[in-house]
Amino acid sequence: MRDVSESFKPYAQHRAYAESMTTLSFNFIGIVTRDLGASLTFYRSLGLDIPEGQDDAPHVEIQLAGGVTLAWDPLSTIHGFNPDFDFPEGPGRVSFACEAASPAAVDEAYAAVTAAREASAHTAPWDAPWGQRYATVQDPDGNTVDLYAPLTVA
Repeated sequence: MRDVSESFKPYAQHRAYAESMTTLSFNFIGIVTRDLGASLTFYRSLGLDIPEGQDDAPHVEIQLAGGVTLAWDPLSTIHGFNPDFDFPEGPGRVSFACEAASPAAVDEAYAAVTAAREASAHTAPWDAPWGQRYATVQDPDGNTVDLYAPLTVA
């Protein structure tokens, strides 16, 4: 068997460097959207508790479990401080993932958001080789949202 321990040394050096720096906390996710109302409706359909009546707001944010803030800004807000901002085109700008309670819940969530036309179907539910039921939809701005659950309960 080949000794691969040498391949881990760069990581150890990087880790020592990272530990000497100030620790940062990943606690905010911002979504820039062309249609705030459509985006909020889509994320509500996934179960997020977003207050109603915010479709024309200049900024909307909610607190997620674990203290992470999820926020939405319409293009008009971004153009207010960055008039040259160009909305990114194409997929792969950002991707989110939502864990479901069961494989059946993945199927139900996928069916609900695509039937209500809150999302574009991207990848229908399937059993992934890494042991999860998986599906992908796209929000109104083309961001992908993965829906997943373990195939077996531990």
